[in-house]
Amino acid sequence: MRQFPQREVRRARIEIIPMIDVMMFLLAFFVLISMNVLPALGLKVALPSSASPEKVQEQKRITLTIDQGGDVLVDGKPTPVAQVAAALRSIAGNDKPSVIIAGDGHSNLQVLVDVLDQLKDAGLPAASIITKAK
Repeated sequence: MRQFPQREVRRARIEIIPMIDVMMFLLAFFVLISMNVLPALGLKVALPSSASPEKVQEQKRITLTIDQGGDVLVDGKPTPVAQVAAALRSIAGNDKPSVIIAGDGHSNLQVLVDVLDQLKDAGLPAASIITKAK
């Protein structure tokens, strides 16, 4: 009589690594969707009425770009550093726009200081500088 070797009784294992991968994918998906879609939709509310409502004015933005060569662009138009204040005054008018400075990482720091001086001359002492994460 022939006997077959007995197999080891192995316990069933539940592999959770694929489940973790799926959950991370779903988490990233819902976070990205909620960041992009929900703020655009806003909440549906019944606003109260007013006898004299005023329209909310969006703040004007002006972008100053400093390239690697030290050239300055005001809203995409090349402008000499000495004329930045005049260009800002003409664009801003009576408003107080927000000024965003986008500079090349290898540009000269003196050009940035000159542009900041021109901002002060134009009556716009505050500006935001755009950077990227390391």
